[in-house]
Amino acid sequence: MINLNGQTYALNDPAVLAALIGAAIVLLILVLLVLAVRAAGRSARLAEPLAYQLSAMGQRVQSLSDGQQQLSGGLTHVSEALAASQAQMIRLMEARLAQVAEAMNENLQGSARRTAHSLGELQQRLSAIDKAQENIVKLSGDVLGLQDILSNKQTRGAFGEIQLNDIVLKALPSDSYTMQATLSNGRRADCLIHLPNPPGPIVIDSKFPLEAYEALRRAETPDQLQRAAQQMRLSVRAHIRAISEKYIIEGETADGALMFLPSEAVYAELHANFPDVVREGFANRVWIVSPTTCMATLNTMRAILKDARMREQAGAIRRELSLLYADVDRLSTRVGNLDRHFSQAAKDVEEIKISAEKAGKRARRLDNFDFEELAPDAEPEDVPLPIPRPAE
Repeated sequence: MINLNGQTYALNDPAVLAALIGAAIVLLILVLLVLAVRAAGRSARLAEPLAYQLSAMGQRVQSLSDGQQQLSGGLTHVSEALAASQAQMIRLMEARLAQVAEAMNENLQGSARRTAHSLGELQQRLSAIDKAQENIVKLSGDVLGLQDILSNKQTRGAFGEIQLNDIVLKALPSDSYTMQATLSNGRRADCLIHLPNPPGPIVIDSKFPLEAYEALRRAETPDQLQRAAQQMRLSVRAHIRAISEKYIIEGETADGALMFLPSEAVYAELHANFPDVVREGFANRVWIVSPTTCMATLNTMRAILKDARMREQAGAIRRELSLLYADVDRLSTRVGNLDRHFSQAAKDVEEIKISAEKAGKRARRLDNFDFEELAPDAEPEDVPLPIPRPAE
């Protein structure tokens, strides 16, 4: 039982139970509200930092949005700049490619021109080679012809004479030698050099022991070499004796003669391997010469001829000098006479000037009627005139 304000209420009464239940519910609600308010206060206190963080996050989101916009603008600018750079690079590459193409074209054209020029030169050289080959073929024919010429003694002798004539023609004046000169003994020399006495005219005769030399060159065994050397000695000795007997004439020619060998090889062979033959030529007063040594000998002879001609003209030179001295002496005398004439003429001109001055003075006095002043000079002065001398 419950006593409230003087009234008693039974606990099992449904109304009391309902009221108690309602009161309990209300109390529970109030407790819950208090708890809710406290929870709300704590939630508000807890939510305040979260709200601050949410605000800061919102600002950051805004900053990110602004940055995104700026990034978007920067990306747009970069994209545009990249596009412009790409376009400029493309233009530069196109220009460079055009230059490279032009340079390659020029190089190709230049290479083509050079190739064409080289081909032209090659063609010219091939033509020159063809001509040289033709010349070689012709020279081979000429060599064969020369061999045919040298194989015959008469033609070989003519060959030596022609070579000797060419050397003498180049070395000496035309009036100092005679080709194919006939001597008093009836022998005909290939060349006679008109040297003064001493030594006197000297003969040059051309000889060519070709068979003996070729046999010497073809020798393969000691026996063949010995026989060829003996043949060479005999052939050259025969030529030396013939020249000594035919072309050395006492009182007509020089006390010696020259044997001309138209081959340097034969000359070298003689002096290298046959000194006894050369000494035999010296003993017979026959001097063996080659084209080279013959030219040197002829140059020495030319100096001798020049000296002899100068001695021949020495008398005429002395006569001319004497006449020149007389002319100079006569010229000196005439210059002296001319100088005296000029001196006399100068003196005569001076005296004429004096006479002219006196005549002028008299004329002025007459013009002024100064007759009294004329009395002291009344007598005229005699002025001697020079007598002209005959020119010398």
